[in-house]
Amino acid sequence: MVVGLCVLAVIATAGVVVAYRQLEGNINAVQIDLGDDRPEQVEVEGPDEPLNVLVMGSDERSGSGIGGETPGLSDTTMLLHLSADRKRAYGVSLPRDLMVDRPDCVGKRGRVVRGAKTQFNAAYNVGGPGCTVRTVEAITDVRIDHFVVINFAGFKDMVDAVDGVKVCVPNEVNDDIGNIYLPAGTYKVNGNQALDYVRVRHGLGAENGDIGRMKRQQAFIAAMIEKVVSRGTLANLPRLYRFLDAATSSLTTDRGFAQLRELAGLGSSLKDIGLDNIQFITVPNEPYPADTNRLQFAPEANALWRRIRFDRPLGPLAADAVVPGRKPGELPSDDASQDPSPGPSGASPSTSPSPTTTPDQAAARAAAEAERRRIAEEAGLCA
Repeated sequence: MVVGLCVLAVIATAGVVVAYRQLEGNINAVQIDLGDDRPEQVEVEGPDEPLNVLVMGSDERSGSGIGGETPGLSDTTMLLHLSADRKRAYGVSLPRDLMVDRPDCVGKRGRVVRGAKTQFNAAYNVGGPGCTVRTVEAITDVRIDHFVVINFAGFKDMVDAVDGVKVCVPNEVNDDIGNIYLPAGTYKVNGNQALDYVRVRHGLGAENGDIGRMKRQQAFIAAMIEKVVSRGTLANLPRLYRFLDAATSSLTTDRGFAQLRELAGLGSSLKDIGLDNIQFITVPNEPYPADTNRLQFAPEANALWRRIRFDRPLGPLAADAVVPGRKPGELPSDDASQDPSPGPSGASPSTSPSPTTTPDQAAARAAAEAERRRIAEEAGLCA
């Protein structure tokens, strides 16, 4: 689950590693063979290298499944990009219903499974995280540096460890297909309820199915990040330990990422970035012509992959991004987007009085607010 981002953030923000050896021993490390035909790493300017981490959610944790013998089901996949200057980070959700050209993969019993046109999440079923990484690299031309697999049972334990997370459900959900019931309103959910909330595909918003579900996942993770980096968690050592124990027990990573100091280093970068500079989006997509119940990349996706390869901000692709601490689709306030003019040395920065709002500006703001509400309502989120 993309809640792995919370794990990284809280490890660093805590400032200390509680029961270091035990927590590190919880992490399951596996070796995967990605072959030689991989995208090249583009050289960019910055004190560090940009980092691309593929985060996957799975319904199983066994080493055999992760290694490719009997893979479980992958329900969620997100590509997390950290800039070389460590000033921004964004996560890109990949719908499981995408139709893609899967490359050759090593599958069960070490046998090669020939590539095929298939649904994206089938890659995990064929060859676990190794096949998913190969597929993402093949369809995006973005080199993946590390991967993390989060077990759904561990996700529930993480939510319970922080005493639940608050969600807002705009209307009652009674999903007979998924056997999920969620009352309308704003309330705190426990681990089982949280798993229902992030997995429900019917009954919330106009965007039923995978797209609306991913936007709710992004909103939930943003809320959970706020919760785990709050003083209520960091100042409560028993709660902090329970969270870290649940988190690390649910992780499977590549061997280069399995040491806690590596995760803590990435978490430190996320902490320095700040919540306002972490964005979540869904890859631009459109209906697949041969089957409108499936999806394919929209032309705008090519621009997104170029931005990741060359370590660029999301720009206009972030128009409907989910950001921790903001409402769905909400843009930064005008005050936050303007830098105050510098004052004399030792003096507070000076600010110019805001001009009177013109009718055109008022209309533009009203249109932006209407668009924000539309985005939230279509995704089944409270506006």
